Amino acid sequence: QVQLVESGGGLVQAGRSLRLSCAASGSNFRINAMGWYRQAPGKQRELVATIISGGGTNYADSVKGRFAISWDIAKNTVYLQMNSLKPEDTAVYYCNVLFYISAAAREQYWGRGTQVTVSS
Repeated sequence: QVQLVESGGGLVQAGRSLRLSCAASGSNFRINAMGWYRQAPGKQRELVATIISGGGTNYADSVKGRFAISWDIAKNTVYLQMNSLKPEDTAVYYCNVLFYISAAAREQYWGRGTQVTVSS
C-alpha cells in the first residue's frame, strides 16, 4: 500500500523559512513526478510546485523566486524549501506523487496534508 508521509509544517512569522518533506513508500513502480499543492480556507486546491523525473520543475507564479522544490530519488522523498514566507502562503500543503505504470497509465496519490501558518 502506497504511503506518503509529510512533515515540516508549522507556525512561522512572515519573512521566515520552512522546509516540507514528503517520503513515498509502498509501490514497486517508478515515480514519474512529485509535487506540492496547497489549499487555503475557502479556496480551491492549487499547484505550488512540481518536479519530474528528468529534473524539470514548475512553480506557481506566486511562489517563484521564494520556494524551491527538490527530489532525493534514492529516498523517494520530495522537499519544498519555502523562504520569505508571507501570510498569504498560509494553507494546508499536500504532497502529490505520480507513479509510472505503463506508457498509457499513471497512478496518482495524495498525502494527508501538513498545515503551514504564516503570521504577520
